[in-house]
Amino acid sequence: MNVAVLGVSPDSVESHAKWKAKAKIPHPLLSDTDHKLAEQYGVWVEKSMMGRTYWGVARTTFIIDEQGKVAKVFPQVKPLGHSAEVLAALGAMAGRENR
Repeated sequence: MNVAVLGVSPDSVESHAKWKAKAKIPHPLLSDTDHKLAEQYGVWVEKSMMGRTYWGVARTTFIIDEQGKVAKVFPQVKPLGHSAEVLAALGAMAGRENR
């Protein structure tokens, strides 16, 4: 669909390299160890699990258009089936551009 796919997390470059190789991930993974990008996008949030609170990234997908503007946000992403959801949104956006 002529789009760039980037993954971003606060994990280290080394961690990304290992995971990318193990999972055979074809797209670039960017390291945001100081979570500045996550904070700018509003996804560095306080979380809780089993009574423990901590800070982490809310799994979110952003579609950014050719002008650099956020065109669509998918909050609370669940990996299963998400790629189809994103492809459908991209297809709908492409259809609007071709009118």
